[in-house]
Amino acid sequence: MPGKLISQAEVTHVSQHGFWLLLADEELFLPFTSFPWFRGATIEQLCQVEWPTENHLFWPSLDIDLSVESIRNPSAFPLMAAIPAPNRG
Repeated sequence: MPGKLISQAEVTHVSQHGFWLLLADEELFLPFTSFPWFRGATIEQLCQVEWPTENHLFWPSLDIDLSVESIRNPSAFPLMAAIPAPNRG
């Protein structure tokens, strides 16, 4: 299929602070402070990442879609995640 990537996205390391993702020859760090919805994911869920297009990543078991640019430059995407306030009532 024309335009389909043949490279795979690969999680190379997971720590208590985040995880590293290898995209072709570029390794990107996703800190849990900037990408909090990954914090509770299992390593298996983190590693099940798809890279369907050059700027799109998808974690099917977590139902998370991200643009590669949002990882490279998270400050350009300030409304990426909203953590619900705790229910106090």
